[in-house]
Amino acid sequence: MLKLYHANTSVCSQKVRIALAEIGLGYDSVLLNLQQGDQFAPAYTALNPNAVVPTLIDDDLVLLESSLIAEYLDKTYNDSRLMPDDPRQEARVRLWLLRCLAVHAAINTLSFSTFMRDKAFETKSPEEIEAGIARMPDPIMRNKRRDLFAHGLGSDHVEQALRHLHRAFADMSADIGAGTWVSGPAFGLADIGLVAYVDRLDRLGFAGLWEDDFPAVGTWLAAMQARPSYATAIEAFIPEQQAHSQRAGGGKHWPALQDRWNEIRA
Repeated sequence: MLKLYHANTSVCSQKVRIALAEIGLGYDSVLLNLQQGDQFAPAYTALNPNAVVPTLIDDDLVLLESSLIAEYLDKTYNDSRLMPDDPRQEARVRLWLLRCLAVHAAINTLSFSTFMRDKAFETKSPEEIEAGIARMPDPIMRNKRRDLFAHGLGSDHVEQALRHLHRAFADMSADIGAGTWVSGPAFGLADIGLVAYVDRLDRLGFAGLWEDDFPAVGTWLAAMQARPSYATAIEAFIPEQQAHSQRAGGGKHWPALQDRWNEIRA
């Protein structure tokens, strides 16, 4: 039996749960509370030294990185049905799985410079915030988190994030073309790889990032949200009140974010 260490609203956890649902795989669930610091427990960091989720265990194999996990599950348990047969299409999908690292960093930036920054300030003292940051094993990520909390949407990381997202939305639109899916004619791993990130922006009230220039992204997201796997892997893990709070908390930052986005678009 597969064992998944994951968290309710973690975008990378959502990605792996989508893959599991699409393939039809059961798993033993180990939910971590990231706000309480479960990811820093020695027993967990022995599995995942990065102190992030998800981590998948398959017998004696420990798998990290959500895109790799999704591809492993498809190849091992699904005869690679979610990967295109055409070598050129396959190369495009693999490129998207690599690009998910940059897209993830961008979503992390926009989350922690807005809603999650506010939430931290409301619930923790400055000393508690710093103590949590100090536990992060990656010094670059520690410095980034400190900068986002210090400067919010004024952080230089925000410009980098928006530039990555502008290019990603343009390329997604091109790959969708007149069809439905980023992966090609059929739904596949690129769609699984990207949905949690775009859904997070939508849940923060940031759909204006694609509505004017890249409407195909919105149409694609709606198609993804209509799939049964979305209800199972994302929606079921986010209580209605929490979803409302996230949208309201993110939405109040939209005017300032829109100003920065318009600078990128110019």
